[in-house]
Amino acid sequence: MDLLRFTTAGSVDDGKSTLIGRLLYDSKSIFEDQLAAVERFSKKRGDEHVDLALLTDGLRAEREQGITIDVAYRYFATPRRKFIIADTPGHIQYTRNMVTGASTANLAIILIDARKGVIEQTCRHAFLANLLRIQHVVIAINKMDLVDYSEAKFEEIKEAFQCFASRLDNLVEMTFIPISALKGDNVVDKSEAMPWYQGPTLLYHLETVYVGTTENHVEARFPVQWVIRPQSDEWHDFRGFSGRVAGGVFKPGDAVTVLPSGFQSRIKEIHTLDGPLEEAYSPLSVTLLLEDEIDTSRGDMIVKANNPPQVGQDLEAMICWFGEKPLNPRGRFILRHTTREVQAVIKEVKYKVNINTLHKIEDDLEFQMNDIGRISIRTSAPIIFDPYSKNRITGSFILIDAGTNETVAAGMIRG
Repeated sequence: MDLLRFTTAGSVDDGKSTLIGRLLYDSKSIFEDQLAAVERFSKKRGDEHVDLALLTDGLRAEREQGITIDVAYRYFATPRRKFIIADTPGHIQYTRNMVTGASTANLAIILIDARKGVIEQTCRHAFLANLLRIQHVVIAINKMDLVDYSEAKFEEIKEAFQCFASRLDNLVEMTFIPISALKGDNVVDKSEAMPWYQGPTLLYHLETVYVGTTENHVEARFPVQWVIRPQSDEWHDFRGFSGRVAGGVFKPGDAVTVLPSGFQSRIKEIHTLDGPLEEAYSPLSVTLLLEDEIDTSRGDMIVKANNPPQVGQDLEAMICWFGEKPLNPRGRFILRHTTREVQAVIKEVKYKVNINTLHKIEDDLEFQMNDIGRISIRTSAPIIFDPYSKNRITGSFILIDAGTNETVAAGMIRG
């Protein structure tokens, strides 16, 4: 079975955690003791219904306030597919958590409260999904039971979201589903209360949506994470380069180049814990053996010469600022990119983005927490990268404050 990673997003109290709880409950993916614990806690709080949101909200502060604060990951499977869910917060001050949870997702579920329609956070999360190259988006219009399952209300919200999304450039597929997470309408089972809706249920769509195009199998990229040199007589001459394939396909006999040195060789063998492989592709973790002895270490990248990446010290990037303190353009940062770390300085802050209008803000360039915008960076040594639009692994990085060792930003390289 293949694996689908998806994230949920939406404003406060739109029902994200309840929706995931309903998915787990109706697909019979939770244990009896988990359900019993949730029932006891719901009864203790005096809730009228069993609060399925408690299946994902694990922090005490989350349970007391009835909100999501941290990113919660949940795993479940059906006979058709395996899933990893990232339940992300809806508050504006937790936008950085949403970026973290969505950075590896293939699909995003954006919830909209049927009573409120498209609001600022809806636009923010749609823009973030677009920025993070999540090409498949499900617009789950929740709490339809509170608007009498109105088809007119559903169509009104659908039209409003499509109007905003027309200004985004990356959303390939948008699917609109009217649901009630609390009562289970159109989550796992078809709703009898909405006979006018003829589309798939949410679970059926998650099981059948095709997301194979998100992996880059053209440009071959292998960031070296570790050099293996066993000190034993049996493996006396073994010298392998271990890491996770970030793109393309590698096979024994392929001509490769080691960057940034530029030395060339051929792949001799591909090893894994389970034995040799005839080919390696993303996201497999493997060990490559080369025919020639080449000085290669952590942070280098093995690539194929026909589609080389860019190598340079000057980067243009979009960033989401995580730090509690404002961005200091003269500050010292460590840039971590794939398996490589280099020192970096911010040359120029170009603009911030107004999430509601998508306009550039050029008169206020001070980045506060959760602000998104474009900057220019210069690194102390060359890094080997692709634009984020081509490869999400070699096109992304994080910035670490050199003084506090705090992760202060996530970046997506434009060029």
